[in-house]
Amino acid sequence: MQINNVSEIGKVIKNTRKSQGLTQADLAISANVGVRFIVDLENGKETAQIGKILQVCQMLGLKIEIEG
Repeated sequence: MQINNVSEIGKVIKNTRKSQGLTQADLAISANVGVRFIVDLENGKETAQIGKILQVCQMLGLKIEIEG
């Protein structure tokens, strides 16, 4: 899947979280981030920090690849 912006990352995270039966609070606790961060990320807020995004993806079992 090709992702071109934060909004698309947010959609993937939200869909994966829901498919795993997790609430935003569950994911926030597991990824060691705040609930507000999860809300902002799922809504495509562009100020989301990449380090925290990587933590969330890791907790959901998502892999990020970068190609040149």
